[in-house]
Amino acid sequence: MPKRSDMERNRWLAPISHRFGRSELWRFTRRSVPRGAALGLFAAFILPVGQIFLAAFLALPARANVPVAAAVTFVTNPFTVPFWLLIANKVGRFALKVDPDAFGSAKAALEQGWWVQFGWWLETAGVTAFGFVVLSVVTAALGYLLSSFLWRLVVARKWTRRAGRRKVLHPAE
Repeated sequence: MPKRSDMERNRWLAPISHRFGRSELWRFTRRSVPRGAALGLFAAFILPVGQIFLAAFLALPARANVPVAAAVTFVTNPFTVPFWLLIANKVGRFALKVDPDAFGSAKAALEQGWWVQFGWWLETAGVTAFGFVVLSVVTAALGYLLSSFLWRLVVARKWTRRAGRRKVLHPAE
C-alpha cells in the first residue's frame, strides 16, 4: 500500500506530488471512504493495468480516501481475471442482448485462414469490453452504497458501546 511520503517522493508523480500530501486525502471520514471505494472499483474494472495509479489520480479531485481507493483495486488481480472476464462477457451479452448465433457470417469468414485462432476473441472482445464498462459503473455505485452503509454501522456500534460504558461508569445519569 502506498504511503503519503512514498507518493510525495515518487519521481513520476513529482509534478503533482504536493497534491498527494494533503491530509484530507488520507483521513478516514464518512464521505471520503465511500468515495474511495467507488473510485477504486471503477478503476479496477475500467483499466486493465495501472488501476492503483488511476484510482489515486481520480481521488484527487473527488477528495476521496487514497488508501481505500488503492486497496479496493485489488478486486481485480491476476488470479481473479478469468472470473471477471467471464462475468464481463455475460454482463455484456445480457446488456446488449447479443445472441451467440448472430455472429454466423463473421464466423464463416473467420473459419478460412489463420484467423481461426482469433475467432473467439474477435467475437467476444467488444461484448466483454462493454461488460467491463457496465461492471465498472455498477460496482462503483454498489461499492459506494455498501461502504457508506458499513461506515454508518461501525459508527453506530461505537456510539452504542460508548453509551454502554458511560452507563457503567456513571449509573446515576
